[in-house]
Amino acid sequence: MFRFGNPEYLWLFFVMPLLLAIYIYLNIRKRKDVQKMGNLSTLKLMMPDLSLKRSYLKFWLIFAALCAGIIMIARPQFGTKVETVEKEGIELVIAIDVSNSMLAEDVSPNRLARAKQILSRLIDLRKNDKVALIVFAGEAFVQMPLTSDTQSAKIFLNTIDPSLVPVQGTAIGQAISLGMSCFSGDQEMSKAMVLITDGEDHGGNAPEIAVEAAKAGVMINLVGIGSPDGSPIPATEYGTNFMTDAEGNVVVSRLNEQMAMEIAQNGGGFYVRADNSNSALRALETQLDELETGKTTSLTYSEYDEKFSLLAWIILVILVLEILVYDKKNPLFRNVRVFDR
Repeated sequence: MFRFGNPEYLWLFFVMPLLLAIYIYLNIRKRKDVQKMGNLSTLKLMMPDLSLKRSYLKFWLIFAALCAGIIMIARPQFGTKVETVEKEGIELVIAIDVSNSMLAEDVSPNRLARAKQILSRLIDLRKNDKVALIVFAGEAFVQMPLTSDTQSAKIFLNTIDPSLVPVQGTAIGQAISLGMSCFSGDQEMSKAMVLITDGEDHGGNAPEIAVEAAKAGVMINLVGIGSPDGSPIPATEYGTNFMTDAEGNVVVSRLNEQMAMEIAQNGGGFYVRADNSNSALRALETQLDELETGKTTSLTYSEYDEKFSLLAWIILVILVLEILVYDKKNPLFRNVRVFDR
């Protein structure tokens, strides 16, 4: 197979006919100027060492070097070379709370935006893992199934907002149960879940489900986001009005750390509170690094083989030949009649 790595430079070939036309024009002008001095046959006898064919050859050598140079910078690629890359990591299910309470602004810019920032950086750090993404509020949904394509996970993560789950609430237990179904059946792979939530569990059964997950070999880690002191919930994302209850009182959402710690402890993992620093991210990375890694995927790349270096050597040889060719006959090779006058 053949292709050019930088085909946009091939337009330079359209300049070459113009260069050739200019050269022909200048030679015609030069010939006419010489004819003004006398008969060409007579003038040749007066300049026995002059070789017009040598000057023509020098031009064509330069012309060929320029053509080869254009092809070289266009990066010709012939054939393919196959490279196999094996990745080792763990299976990681990420569950993010998208309930309305995650719009509270007790962390900057708000709980949901900060959670997305933390998870995006975590995905970057865990690029060798297989990752699945779950969103939950009153119900849980698989946003992206388990895959080694971590860049797709980041794309899905950026689209998350509370409107994805119409039923409000915080069903942490359902999110853990759904996350369990996302893992593969590979018993040799280490499996972990990371839940990021404000801990306001309305289902009430999350600690019990976390115990079942731990028995199945899945480590549950929980990142609490928000403040135990609480914060009002904006009526709209980045809005100035706040949600109120039926009596008109402003609804205040508080981080339930006791619930979060219990879930993490039952799940054999750890709990950490997220703030505006990177401490939660570092703690997560340290915890996940302790898990034993396994072969997550084997990728085979088929890449074109670069051949521009061959053209570079050809250009070098052409330029050396051009330097060695004199405009007039070389006295050392006077008897060698390669170029006739």
